[in-house]
Amino acid sequence: MERYKSVEEIGDGTCGTVYKAINLETSEIVAVKKMKRKYYVWEECMNLREVKSLRKLNHPNIIKLKEIVRENNELFFIFEYMEHNLYDIMRERERPFTEEEVRGLMTQLLQGLVHMHRSEYFHRDLKPENLLVTNNTIKIADFGLAREVSSEPPFTDYVSTRWYRAPEVLLQSSSYTPAIDMWAVGAILAELFTLCPLFPGESEIDQLYKICCVLGTPDWTLFPEARNVARLMNISYSMIMPANLADLIPNASSEAINLIKQLCSWDPLRRPTAEQCLQHPFFYANTWVPRPLGDPHQLKTDNTGSQPNLELNLWDFSRKSTAEDCFLGLTLAVNPSVSNIEMVHKTRSTKQDLLFCSDYEDESQYAVFWSLFPPDHPPVESSLSLAFSSGIPHSTMGMGGGESGGFRMASLQPNFLTMSSHFQQHQGHCR
Repeated sequence: MERYKSVEEIGDGTCGTVYKAINLETSEIVAVKKMKRKYYVWEECMNLREVKSLRKLNHPNIIKLKEIVRENNELFFIFEYMEHNLYDIMRERERPFTEEEVRGLMTQLLQGLVHMHRSEYFHRDLKPENLLVTNNTIKIADFGLAREVSSEPPFTDYVSTRWYRAPEVLLQSSSYTPAIDMWAVGAILAELFTLCPLFPGESEIDQLYKICCVLGTPDWTLFPEARNVARLMNISYSMIMPANLADLIPNASSEAINLIKQLCSWDPLRRPTAEQCLQHPFFYANTWVPRPLGDPHQLKTDNTGSQPNLELNLWDFSRKSTAEDCFLGLTLAVNPSVSNIEMVHKTRSTKQDLLFCSDYEDESQYAVFWSLFPPDHPPVESSLSLAFSSGIPHSTMGMGGGESGGFRMASLQPNFLTMSSHFQQHQGHCR
């Protein structure tokens, strides 16, 4: 360890003390974690969960273990240095994060978790103190409690800091899954909006009570393998009604509230995975332009200028749609030559007829590519504005009920428009 010079102590935990240090050979700033217990055999060091997991995990949003040093039976981990942890940042802030800032931090956290869970590890101790931040880059750290997904139960009773501990852990279930990480993500997401913990329990029984005060009392039969389910049953008899999360987190959007509700579900099987979370509407808020639903047959054209603007409303058109197989689409043509389509609306303009056609018997066999203008029409810059809605019930990752949205595509190819009429639904999402 003579290559490293300690600068200052930056953290002290149960297993080790962390120092800011400088590599005297390279002048690189690093974080050195000195373990508190002695290690007399190198193989014992290499079998530590923190070592095994970090040697396998390599991701921009997971802290990098640069080196392991054993000297005089003392063990040192050399990590890349990060300037702050999320807890300190939240404690020092005078106002909550904006939703855009929350979205940026959560995207990185979830991307790190996707890699971790795909690599067959789950963290088991996610909390703001273990999320390190430098220049808006966030990295998951402290893998001392990490475990392989394939590990056989029974698992450790004490896992994670109490405020971020999933109900199945509080009830001492004999087995649990990476869903406990997703519960912690939900609690952290809520805290980023309020700068206050969502479930600040003072003991394990009080922690369960705080969760009930927010989510309402659950069906205690959800936890058949829990050893302390009597705790929950006693609380359940009081029949606590769920709070309105929108009132508790007033500065969060409806999409954020929906995601927190899904993540903080009593039932671990109902919590979305990290990969599913990244598909949630909360992370696409900036790419959707909300538009009110109007007449689906509405057509607006401007015949006076050389910059035509075409506005269309899309609506559900497949009467055979199911939750497993849905289609959404619209076909537009100018004097089409296709004969086997159903004309549902016709609008007269001064020069051309515009036909809206939908409800193909077999949507997947059509690929439509029609000219928007007559052959002798001079090239023009055109744009297309689309608005769409869905009455098909969303999957567990959706917002529930009908949603609307839109987008705009500028500078289309001057004389042609291509539209796809077939949208397949994969893994619970209409894409």
